Amino acid sequence: MYSCVVLDDEPLARKLLEEYIKKDEELTLVESFADSFKGLQYLQTNSIDILFLDIQMPDLTGVSLLKLLHEKPVTIFTTAYSEYALDGFDLDVADYLLKPVLFDRFILAVSKAKKRITTKSVERQQVHSQGDTLYVKDGTKLVKVNLGDILYIEGLKDYVSIYTKTQKIVSLQRMKNLEAVLFKDKFLRIHHSYIIALDWIQSIHKDSVEINGTSIPIGETYRKAFREFVDAQKLLGEQ
Repeated sequence: MYSCVVLDDEPLARKLLEEYIKKDEELTLVESFADSFKGLQYLQTNSIDILFLDIQMPDLTGVSLLKLLHEKPVTIFTTAYSEYALDGFDLDVADYLLKPVLFDRFILAVSKAKKRITTKSVERQQVHSQGDTLYVKDGTKLVKVNLGDILYIEGLKDYVSIYTKTQKIVSLQRMKNLEAVLFKDKFLRIHHSYIIALDWIQSIHKDSVEINGTSIPIGETYRKAFREFVDAQKLLGEQ
């Protein structure tokens, strides 16, 4: 069974989604909210599988709400405006539904969400963390990697490449899965496609860092967090 939450301030749209969910025997409606803040509070303390989220809501939009969630459920955006679809895909949602939502389109979106959940479950099995050691699935085998040996990690679609001084390991999974098990004080994501090991930084440039002779770009989205790290290191050096 897949647990679902509906968050939509429009009563008719919310009711329609609730009825559609009841028609699918694999779906269970656990909560339904008209208030975006109440929905946010629930989602911050409860784990669910699928979130049906309206984009245009008073006080807090669906886009803003999703950005506030640390652990994001598989999300299907609902909207009356087709131009918001691009925002949805930027946030890695499973699909978006244009109101009024048709049942066949609902079924298609749910199918995508279920597939996404299955994929995430498989990805979680590809990496196991134990103390200072990471076990990563490379093809049919599990490869042991010492966290201290990792120079940087590069992501490309559904694959990641883990670089150490002696090897490159390619694994079928997403960057966010590795990011979740790496020590926050040792690793930092500085680009959509790169996570770096802070201890291995050789030099810092305006738009890149150098690790083991490789230039790695700093993405605009991650620039602030990286600069905060640099400033903290400067303070430590002055003490």
